[in-house]
Amino acid sequence: MIATTQDTVYQGRVKLVQPLKGFRAGSDSLLLAAALQERPGSEALELGCGCGGALLPAAFRMPDMRLTGVEMVPATVILARRGVTLNGFDGRVEVAEGEASAWVRDHENRFDLIFANPPYFEPGRISAPGEGKAEAYLESLDLTGWIKAMVFAAKPRAPVVMIHRAAELARILSGFDRQTGDIAVLPVASKPGEEARRVLVRGRKGLKRGPVRLLTPLVTHLEDGTASPALEAIRRGEAIDW
Repeated sequence: MIATTQDTVYQGRVKLVQPLKGFRAGSDSLLLAAALQERPGSEALELGCGCGGALLPAAFRMPDMRLTGVEMVPATVILARRGVTLNGFDGRVEVAEGEASAWVRDHENRFDLIFANPPYFEPGRISAPGEGKAEAYLESLDLTGWIKAMVFAAKPRAPVVMIHRAAELARILSGFDRQTGDIAVLPVASKPGEEARRVLVRGRKGLKRGPVRLLTPLVTHLEDGTASPALEAIRRGEAIDW
């Protein structure tokens, strides 16, 4: 039995059960949840949902949607399911155990919205992650494979949304460009004038290729290190307008 903590986001309105040691949800998860637009009466899927750091805030933000999270680590699946129950989302939010590319094979063209925060590094590219972090930080499925799995499960014209390292934007766009259109990129910078370290990328399945829209960066902190108005809004559970 792993040691856990119970944490909250959205000013205490959403509860998360997270491992005491290992990967813990942070601002990337909240950014991803805030980047989603509700499609009432429809179904959303998160591949690689972890303990629910984006899935559960997304479910809170989009109460008129059903959501499914897929996670391959059994102990993490248990934590995510506990979070579902703690938040009263049973019956509307499901957490399935499985590896992303295998799980989607039985769910082609099913979902109205797909989102993901894939592992950020290829094996061998960084030193060994700390205890409990390998699955969250190291790719078990390469980035192209993640995008293929996301698009495969999406209905035609459905939005596909990803957050990832800005350094991988070329790889991301290569995958999105083959299978989606209406692509938008929102860089995320820590402070004004700094290079973006993260990007949110959104495309829509099956649309014709067109110009990629590169948006004005979202800045998360002011010069003095305090949270920016944009980040404060995200922490309150508000959507990103992009």
